[in-house]
Amino acid sequence: MAYDDLRSFLRALEREGDLKRIKAEVDPHLEVGEIVDRVQKAKGPALLFENVKGSSMPLAMNVFGTERRLAKSLGLKSPDDIAEKIAGLLKPELPQGFTGFREAFGKLASMAHVPPKQVKAGDAPVQEVVLTGDDVNLDELPALFTWPLDGGSFFNLGLTHTKDPDSGVRNLGLYRLQRHDRRTIGMHWQIHKDSRNHAAVAAKRGERLPVAIAFGCPPAVTYAATAPLPGDIDEYLFAGFVAGERVKMVDCKTVPLQVPADAEVVLEGWLEPGKMLPEGPFGDHTGFYTPQEPFPALTIDCVTMRRRPILQSIVVGRPPTEDGPLGKFTERFFLPLLKVIIPDIVDYDLPEAGGFHNCVIVSIDKKYPKHAQKVMHAIWGAHMMSLTKLIIVVDADCDVHDYQEVAWRALGNVDYSRDLSVVEGPVDHLDHASYQQFWGGKAGIDATRKLPEEGYTRDGGWPEMVASDPATAALVTRRWKEYGL
Repeated sequence: MAYDDLRSFLRALEREGDLKRIKAEVDPHLEVGEIVDRVQKAKGPALLFENVKGSSMPLAMNVFGTERRLAKSLGLKSPDDIAEKIAGLLKPELPQGFTGFREAFGKLASMAHVPPKQVKAGDAPVQEVVLTGDDVNLDELPALFTWPLDGGSFFNLGLTHTKDPDSGVRNLGLYRLQRHDRRTIGMHWQIHKDSRNHAAVAAKRGERLPVAIAFGCPPAVTYAATAPLPGDIDEYLFAGFVAGERVKMVDCKTVPLQVPADAEVVLEGWLEPGKMLPEGPFGDHTGFYTPQEPFPALTIDCVTMRRRPILQSIVVGRPPTEDGPLGKFTERFFLPLLKVIIPDIVDYDLPEAGGFHNCVIVSIDKKYPKHAQKVMHAIWGAHMMSLTKLIIVVDADCDVHDYQEVAWRALGNVDYSRDLSVVEGPVDHLDHASYQQFWGGKAGIDATRKLPEEGYTRDGGWPEMVASDPATAALVTRRWKEYGL
């Protein structure tokens, strides 16, 4: 089973020697970020800063900084545990394409342990302390000024709750939050995000949008907020499925939303239509600064928290960072579902260096001419994978996670006058390389073996790859110790 709350997981890490308490005073202006960046790049322990300058609240960092820790937090041995569980639900075979994808999630939602469970306010640790009006002071929370050219201090792991004003469907998303003053935070809702759509619907109706932001949530909830789910799929259903138990929820005090009862801190407020403030610059997970832009500014009317809360945050920047394990788990979890949409796929890899959305390496069991190109265009039409800038397609006998093997195929198997597809389409809001915002060029590389029907008519056909003689290889394996090597 996954851990019920953040603090129980931190205690477990400390017992195993995988959490380090930092008792020295640290400055959230640059110093914390520099410490965390060094530790996470060294695959070091989770950190608990107990004396953050300007705040009485401890700060938990690098909590999910290794795949082992993330798996432990979710009660898993590896991400393949959930992938296999999802694959099991897809039998008997569902319809292919997005219909099958949604039916698959429907099967998840029907499981008894998945739907969230409401608890009374008196049973919610996150509401042990309630602050309203002039008692609300965001300056008392340890926001991070991480990189020298950042435009201010940010909360980087606040889980944002909104609802579609038309349908009532809720969304749980992870967006950076700039602290503008003691009562105001900036909502970095990118153009492709569901919360931005909710705000647009509310503004069109001339209504305020209720918003709740939760920090230090149960690990399965935090992970679910990062998962690229379709807008009408409840992240709390997915969190319950991953955790193997129902997530406890409680009604907010001042907005008509629900939040995790076992969270550490919750901010509640109403977003006024048209209220915008300059947000950024910010050193983002791409490793580059994103520029200052106007984004919605939320006034916080109420803060609820535990009596002795712990704030959780992350540091992003040039990879590798704590984003790495989260992105890799999403890659593994969603492979069975991606195969429902695109059954041609054998396996895929999302390199962390590409921010998990700039590049996809995919293997296929090639069956007909231009099969690789068909898969490329299917990926460019698959939900958030539509933002992919580079797709490399290899044959099924290539390990997509072995970048040396992939590079060998992509460099040696490609005639770039024929096997390179260049198109234009949407790119991520944070993409700095496109010559204009939101759309740009994309490329697909066909690194599969080529068929005569594709125009490869050289004598002898496509050559065989060099490989050892199986009998000799087996002999050498048996005698290896004899060689004294």
